[in-house]
Amino acid sequence: MKTTEIDARGLACPAPVLQTKAAIENEGATVVRVTVDNAASAQNVSRFLQSRGFSVEIESEGSGQVVVGRGSSAQGLAPAGSAQPRGPKTPSARGDHRRIMVMITSDRMGHGDEELGAKLMVSFLKTVAEMGDELWRLAFVNSGVKLTIDGSPVLDVLQQYEAGGLQILVCGTCLTHFDLLERKQAGVTTNMLDIVTAMQLADKVINI
Repeated sequence: MKTTEIDARGLACPAPVLQTKAAIENEGATVVRVTVDNAASAQNVSRFLQSRGFSVEIESEGSGQVVVGRGSSAQGLAPAGSAQPRGPKTPSARGDHRRIMVMITSDRMGHGDEELGAKLMVSFLKTVAEMGDELWRLAFVNSGVKLTIDGSPVLDVLQQYEAGGLQILVCGTCLTHFDLLERKQAGVTTNMLDIVTAMQLADKVINI
């Protein structure tokens, strides 16, 4: 059983997740201890390890946190570059609908009048479901994350979307920047690696 220690304190997203990924895929680590200095990184590393089948514990250490992931030897000994292959994005492989990913990069739509921009964004998010089954992901970054917290004018709408099966990605670095991590009420706290991967899998990405 191989243990790898990673000190990811002070590293920006998605570096802690990328270092953890390398330890598993390139070094064959079956136990990974990742030290981070913020809650968003701890959540991102934990979720990544869980997605790879590792059991996860989080320990407090001074002002930081240590995410401990434990997996089987089969999980840790995957050869370098052996990430699960992605099949072709054909209708037979993923249903008859295109995958559309919408990136929400602000809590307002357009430029000019701030009040009007806020109203337009609320209207857009209430209407975006008209895309039907083609709407595959909503990703919130920068000030867009403010729409996923308590008090948001579209929180109930986003929660309904999520309950209906729509995956909502919320940038953890952005939440931390605005000191909103504890106030998030919709979506999954995520990192740039997840967002980039989702872009790769999407048939179309719309930036708002």
